[in-house]
Amino acid sequence: MLETQNLTKIYEDGRTAVDHLNLKVEPGEIFCMFGANGAGKTTTINLFLNFIPPTEGTALIEGIDVVREPLRSKEFVSFVSENVTLYGNFTAIQNLDYFTKLSGKRGLGKADYARALESVGLQKDVFDARSKTYSKGMRQKLGLAIAIIKDAPNIILDEPTSGLDPKSGQEFLNLLAGMRDKGKSVFMSTHDIFRAKMIADRVGFMKNGKMGLLMTRDELKGQDLTELYVQFMDERD
Repeated sequence: MLETQNLTKIYEDGRTAVDHLNLKVEPGEIFCMFGANGAGKTTTINLFLNFIPPTEGTALIEGIDVVREPLRSKEFVSFVSENVTLYGNFTAIQNLDYFTKLSGKRGLGKADYARALESVGLQKDVFDARSKTYSKGMRQKLGLAIAIIKDAPNIILDEPTSGLDPKSGQEFLNLLAGMRDKGKSVFMSTHDIFRAKMIADRVGFMKNGKMGLLMTRDELKGQDLTELYVQFMDERD
């Protein structure tokens, strides 16, 4: 489970990026967060991953305070960013091997890595090509494979569908559904309203660091999510 308790981040210039956020993403749930650039979505993710310290409040991964026990908390989460960082001179297989061992997981071989790459739709003929030759979409798929093979109970995704073509986007949704079926908590920051409505169990709308609106899948039925988003963003605080 992923949880925040009054999580707050105020930067040195006085800007409040996250304002007393209280949120839970339960096991077996896909939660999608929407918001304009600067709304606080990426800051929330950075706080979860302990990339930056909170001003106030707590971020918890499996009940573990990410500030007090940063290394232990990271054992229970996988992260895929919008711009996946890879070793350009490594092949897909080599990148998978490196990051898997870095996460502390042992005993996997090339066949295991190949299955993970196949599951995200990466073409077999590039498994042994250097990743610096990959398109953005191919890099995203490799990043997803790294997250999947770690098999953590919680997944955090920052704009994961950026660079994916329609076929790859559908394959990605199938992967998310599989993660949910395995009881994983999935937190996704996205602008991809179409795909989010297809897969999300809940959505949240963030503005000025505050979660202003939360809706379940049932509440979204018959609703135009794009229209809801525009209305929310146009509302005065």
